[in-house]
Amino acid sequence: MTIRNRLTLISSLTFGVVFTLAAFAVYYTFHVTSERIIFSELQKTGLLSAMFYLEEDELSAREHNRIRTDFEVEMQQTDVKVYDSTNRVRYGNGHSMEQVVPAALQRIRDEGRVRFKTGGYYYYGLYYPDNQGDFVVVVATSNVFFASQSNQLLLMMGIALAVGLLTIFLLSYWLSRIAYRPISAVIHQVNQLQADNLETALTLPKTKDELHELVSTFNGLLLRLADTFVIQKNFINYVSHEFKTPLASITGNLEVFAQRDRSPAEYKEVSQTVLAQVSQLERIFNNLMILAGLRNNPADNTAYRIDELLWNVLDRIFDKWPEAKPLLRVEVLVPNPDKLLAKGNGNQMQMAVYNLIDNAVKYANGHPVVVTLSQQGKWLQLTVQDNGTGITPEELKHVHQPFYRGSNVGNTKGSGIGLSLAVLICKQNGVSFSLASEIGRGTTVTLGFSQL
Repeated sequence: MTIRNRLTLISSLTFGVVFTLAAFAVYYTFHVTSERIIFSELQKTGLLSAMFYLEEDELSAREHNRIRTDFEVEMQQTDVKVYDSTNRVRYGNGHSMEQVVPAALQRIRDEGRVRFKTGGYYYYGLYYPDNQGDFVVVVATSNVFFASQSNQLLLMMGIALAVGLLTIFLLSYWLSRIAYRPISAVIHQVNQLQADNLETALTLPKTKDELHELVSTFNGLLLRLADTFVIQKNFINYVSHEFKTPLASITGNLEVFAQRDRSPAEYKEVSQTVLAQVSQLERIFNNLMILAGLRNNPADNTAYRIDELLWNVLDRIFDKWPEAKPLLRVEVLVPNPDKLLAKGNGNQMQMAVYNLIDNAVKYANGHPVVVTLSQQGKWLQLTVQDNGTGITPEELKHVHQPFYRGSNVGNTKGSGIGLSLAVLICKQNGVSFSLASEIGRGTTVTLGFSQL
């Protein structure tokens, strides 16, 4: 059963239960109140009857005629009997042949006033001592009219319940279709999702309700899934490309080397070549292990000097890129050396800064690279700026993903790990990271260190 149908049935059932309880309360109140009114009228009629039959000798003709007028009005639907001390009927209007049993008459004498129901009649009896003797006045009225009114009320409430249930069912079904329409739209959009378009966000409902929050959360999940798929795809491309070249070189060298006997010099040359390829494979594995380890292990929280970290990185850069010495300009603009301390894992941050400067030199295309260390309030700011290829706006949002490489890198070698490693390291060490790039004008990376 769908949620829409379930809500329709629940609302209809709720209305039915509430209406039934309300109808029961109304019927009970009507029944009790009506009986109270009937007995109240019977009590007035009983007193009026006693005065009419028993007080004639003590009242003036005018007063008795007035009572007669009231009595005749009240007696149209009421039976009156006046019993003497021997339980004989002394007076009455003769509307009913039924007589009250002696036990009931005795009870009236004992209690003074009694009301009861029996045989389809409502009775009210009162003990009335008089100068003519002790009498019991009993007035009774049929419950036919009251039963008819009760049955009509029950019929009306039954019809109202049936009509109400039908109306509530149809109205709930119609309203549920309207309320369920945004959910149907979300389901339709989800059914259109494929592995290659997971980054497509679902349209958020216009209402700021739980569904809006659910779709927004689901969009975040889709974005994370899309990133995961991209990482997996790039990882496969990276592994297949990076592993294929050294493995093919090792295999080719060994196959050629095994075709005939070689001189010691050739043995040495091939060994060095194979060792170089193995070292490349080991470097790839180390990068992968570092990437996996950073995702699971928190960073250290020890003090290190940012200027010393920067000089160590530059020594490694110049060893790898000796031709970059005249192109790389370093500016340290922090007047107080004591302010160059930061907390975190210095080795990790050295790796991050190395990757950033290495990327800048690699993609600078022979243009200058400027590295600036400055103080901005309570923060130390390290900026790496190149004037190289740059990154397109469409690809800028993907550069943080592991194994992702831009479409304009050309023949420049790379693994797509360096920048993602730097981002992850900065995040783990509480260092802010921002990247700005413009095609043809270069890229600027800014790191923000909190001073001790």
